[in-house]
Amino acid sequence: MQPYLLWLIKNQSIMNKIGIFYSFNSIKTSKAGDKIKEAFGPDYNIVSVNAEELTDELFLSFTNLILGVPTWFDGELPNYWDEFVPALEDLNLKGKTIAIFGLGNQVEYPENFGDAVGIMAGLVQERGANLVGYTSEEGYHYESSKAMVEGKFCGLILDQETQPRQSKDRIEHWVSDLKVQFS
Repeated sequence: MQPYLLWLIKNQSIMNKIGIFYSFNSIKTSKAGDKIKEAFGPDYNIVSVNAEELTDELFLSFTNLILGVPTWFDGELPNYWDEFVPALEDLNLKGKTIAIFGLGNQVEYPENFGDAVGIMAGLVQERGANLVGYTSEEGYHYESSKAMVEGKFCGLILDQETQPRQSKDRIEHWVSDLKVQFS
């Protein structure tokens, strides 16, 4: 675990800060996470956490969380999130507000576009988290998605493969909504 984050947990309250969790080694997800953090602006204290070094203690240290969950292969969670699922299944997330973003490819994987976002959303909601950050499916072209709930995606899905130019606006609109939902 990152020494700075351990120090924060032991010496400061990070309960009112926003934790953004994503793999620092997943290039496109990492760039999206950085852009989301940047979109919040200087008035928000966003702490980046490498999802590959995640512990339940660190996860529970935040009240507001943003999870970066790209869809791998045929609709799967990345291995670093999949490895955290057993710990996640034992956590009580009542009082936590969670938003999820993910990357997917609607052309090459139209039958499971953004599925990992939906899988993670189900996991955190089953443990009592308040899920926020739903987005419109307008402008996407896919067959099915586990991220689709009652006509909306249960998070922000970015398609850096086929719609990279739309990501900036999608991030800005999403973060604008999250600023209200995290307050």
